[in-house]
Amino acid sequence: MEYYNKVIESVGVRFLKGNNFKIEKPVTVLDYSDTENSIILLHQGSVKFAEEMELVNEGEILFIPAGRKTNVTFGQQNKKSEINNENFLDNKRKYLQTISFKEIKNLEEDCVTILNFEAKVFDVVNFFHSLGIPPFVIRFNDKIASIIEDIIKESEQNTPGKERVIKIHSELLVIEIVRHILKNRLFVEELSTNSTYFKDPRLIDLFNYIKKNIGGDLSNKVLAKVANVSEDYVGQYFKMLTGINPQDYIEYQRMEAAVELLRTSKKSIRDIGKEVGYKDTAYFCRRFKMMYGLPAGKMRRRESLINVQ
Repeated sequence: MEYYNKVIESVGVRFLKGNNFKIEKPVTVLDYSDTENSIILLHQGSVKFAEEMELVNEGEILFIPAGRKTNVTFGQQNKKSEINNENFLDNKRKYLQTISFKEIKNLEEDCVTILNFEAKVFDVVNFFHSLGIPPFVIRFNDKIASIIEDIIKESEQNTPGKERVIKIHSELLVIEIVRHILKNRLFVEELSTNSTYFKDPRLIDLFNYIKKNIGGDLSNKVLAKVANVSEDYVGQYFKMLTGINPQDYIEYQRMEAAVELLRTSKKSIRDIGKEVGYKDTAYFCRRFKMMYGLPAGKMRRRESLINVQ
């Protein structure tokens, strides 16, 4: 248990966005995903997910770790309303209509709360993504549902201390999700295999070096010097402690850095690609679309509109 206390202490949490939505038109999103962790709280109506069309009951929460893809069905749908994630994001208003909590109380239609947050170990490793856990339903946990509602209610206000309150609730949300996983013994194998950040301090050195030099030379030769291991062994060493090879991890971190720049800067796609380590803009764009399912430029436009959708 002390180990998990250390992990929780090391996780930095940041609320990104969240809204309540009325399901305007039923739809199945065949590859629903987001660059950060997603939570879908079902207030009333129907939500299903995965190929098995597993049911989320009213009051329960569908949790989708950052970067994981899954089918999600909002409302009762038919085959004609199946679309991919890119089309869903482009036409979100067609399917989901933003509403307030006051409106939920008097609403008879299907409605959900969707919330996105960041949770990173040492401000570097995307915690839930790194565990390798699939999307799953948080059942019989009114406490987590209440925290989600508190976050969204606070985000709808314009009162002193708003950001601080949201931060506190967001950190509590992550702690309660971890507690839920441990209490219900979910993903025991994934937790024991992939949650290995403290087994060797050299791994933390590598994480920090990669983050600080995301646009530079991050070959296995360079990483071997940082970790003080042989070049032939560094790939095996990294994969043994993280579950992935270092170059796949580096690409994921480069793409995360690119997404952050798309959100927060007006730099060109070309300049962003170079800043995160891609000399070839066309190759950067291909890899970006392969990882996120939509072009970098379209993601920038989506992020700029997200608060009005």
